[in-house]
Amino acid sequence: MASRDNARTLRRLLEEAFGKGDLSVADEVMVADCIEHQNGAPGNGPAAVKEVVTGLHESFPDLELHVEDIVETGDYVWARAEARGTDTGGVGGMPPTGRSFDIDLIDIVRFRDGKIAEHWGVADRLGLLQQIGALPEPTQERQAA
Repeated sequence: MASRDNARTLRRLLEEAFGKGDLSVADEVMVADCIEHQNGAPGNGPAAVKEVVTGLHESFPDLELHVEDIVETGDYVWARAEARGTDTGGVGGMPPTGRSFDIDLIDIVRFRDGKIAEHWGVADRLGLLQQIGALPEPTQERQAA
């Protein structure tokens, strides 16, 4: 039963905090010393998550995040989610393109005493940058060598 609560907790962090920008959720569902393994994370704990959420919503004010699949095993919960939004705030110092994106995310979390204690996350950042026009999209044709 605890794992079902854990899955609900992860879904809440992803959909309410990341998807809707509710920063208070991070304090409620994470331990203070939560370890973040995601590339580019600004640090550990709820404060770092709030910083990421704030930055995402500055770049993509209409950001939505929906959990598509969730798997529980012991103290770990794995989620596959979809994020979509529009680049109206700019990314990484680049001006906004006004283009939309729809990407996949994979999140793995370890729980301790019903709260998130460790996180590994993989977002399709390449797809995001291609879809908003920050990087060229791949072509179907290959250049002759």
